[in-house]
Amino acid sequence: MASSSMAFQMNMTSCSIHGRPPIPDNYGRFKSSLSSAVKPLLGRLQQAVPEIRIEAISETMKNTSAKMMDAFVDSVFEFVDQPLLPSQSNYVPVDELGGPVAVTSIEGDIPDKFPQGVYIRNGPNPLFGGLKSTKSMFGKSNHIWVEGEGMLHALYFSKNKNDSNWIVHYNNKYVETETFKLEKGRNKPSFLPTVGGDSSAVLFAYLLNLGRFGMVNKYMSNTNVFEHSGKLYSIAENHIPQEIDISTLKTLGDWNLSRAWDRPFTSHPKKAPGTGELVIIGMDAIKPYSEIGVISADGNKIVHRADFKLDRCTFCHDFGVTKRYNVFMDFPVTIDIIRLVCGGPLIKYNKEGYARIGVMPRYGHANSIRWFKVEPNATFHIINCFEDGDDEVVIWGCRALESVVASEAKTDISTGDALLHHRPYEWRLNMRTGQVLKEKNLTADAEFSMDFPIINPNFTGLRNKFGYTQVVDHMSSYTSGTIFKFGGLAKLHFDQLDTRYSSTKSESKEAIKVEYHMFEKNTFCTGASFVPQEGGVEEDDGWIVTFVHNEDTNTSQVLVISTKKFSSEPVAKFTLPCRVPYGFHGAFISATI
Repeated sequence: MASSSMAFQMNMTSCSIHGRPPIPDNYGRFKSSLSSAVKPLLGRLQQAVPEIRIEAISETMKNTSAKMMDAFVDSVFEFVDQPLLPSQSNYVPVDELGGPVAVTSIEGDIPDKFPQGVYIRNGPNPLFGGLKSTKSMFGKSNHIWVEGEGMLHALYFSKNKNDSNWIVHYNNKYVETETFKLEKGRNKPSFLPTVGGDSSAVLFAYLLNLGRFGMVNKYMSNTNVFEHSGKLYSIAENHIPQEIDISTLKTLGDWNLSRAWDRPFTSHPKKAPGTGELVIIGMDAIKPYSEIGVISADGNKIVHRADFKLDRCTFCHDFGVTKRYNVFMDFPVTIDIIRLVCGGPLIKYNKEGYARIGVMPRYGHANSIRWFKVEPNATFHIINCFEDGDDEVVIWGCRALESVVASEAKTDISTGDALLHHRPYEWRLNMRTGQVLKEKNLTADAEFSMDFPIINPNFTGLRNKFGYTQVVDHMSSYTSGTIFKFGGLAKLHFDQLDTRYSSTKSESKEAIKVEYHMFEKNTFCTGASFVPQEGGVEEDDGWIVTFVHNEDTNTSQVLVISTKKFSSEPVAKFTLPCRVPYGFHGAFISATI
């Protein structure tokens, strides 16, 4: 720890902060699938380099009262609202409703075998009117869209006990992390932005936030929701999860795992097939860069923890599990404090760097990981992983050859640029020989760009026939200037080939069948989730539910789409009583849980 801090200090002194160019502001075009990419480092900097409290903050600053430090910030830093483009109107935050509201505008019928439960999604909803930038003598620093405080949006499906008619309610509520309560109590923006802007301004924002609040950035909790052992949690990668009362959306507090786990979770924890244990990964800015943990099925303790012993801080937004293994993607998208302090990007994708996939036994350690070298890429979401026979592990993910979050390339996403085109992809690994048996695209070149994959959750870690993704609308994404917008959904048939393409090309010959459900013009979805049918027998017995927003009418809805009749009209549409801003991942929580 001390040596890491020393390296941090030495590099600080060797960099000419004021002489370097500002940190590139290319973060403004984050797509939602990479939504959390900057948050792990920012929320953990005080733990990543704890000696910064001693070595980088002077004794005078340490002993200065909170009021004096606040007065300094108030006098030196000016908070400014970040403007939005007309195409970004659905990024504007909304107010809390204060309680559930009945949904009365319903088209179609809720299927009889649709389960009672809650469809819930979270996403950014900034306090105080929107995201802020600051101006000061040190330069400018700014937030990015993904940094807004987390707000939960929930649709409740229940049946009247008297006549079995469906009753539907909608509610929304902030996730009240400790930093949310701190800033709301002050009734004004308090944390200085720490992502984009001039390197000197970002550095001073780090130090001042740390000196005033003991952390460098806010705990957002805006990326995903998940259930474990009958409890609902909200999560982002810069903190541990917050437990949520599913009936009221009230925040019950942080998930307390004592000192057995002292780092954040990835936003995509995985339920281990067969055992019900929850597998998690946490990353940090210094060694150990990434660790894996296994939480007991009852959610009360960590039953296993291991360091991957990586040589770099690889950003890991997602990972996979199979019956026996944990699957980790060590790809060349890296987080580097020293690079940031020296005026470079916080996150960088090195397309010339090495990429590998690690397969570890469920309770294994670094020396039991089998590493497989693969082609460099930027994959942030896994569709599924499973074992094929005794020796092979198969990974399906949404793969691109360039990273929007860390790219310096001048690419035009309106044309479906091949480098930024996310395609379902397969890696097939042989655990006995250590060979990569196959890498291939699963869909044809002409298909849409796809991301934010989901499957029937009962098949996590097991061989599955179907997957579902959100489909990118390239032109709308390009004009939005912020993130990708998703203009439809896709159903992937992994066991069926697409007969539309000529068999003269090997790649086309192996392209899988894809069905599409496209929305009307200027309507975009977020948080799509699979709802298994009650008593369903086949894997695709169920529905996809998703929040959508029509930008022409400024109307938000929830759609229920049959997975058996995927291209048909939704079986039900629920027009919501208020606008729902775009967000990230969602889940359906059955009332039986």
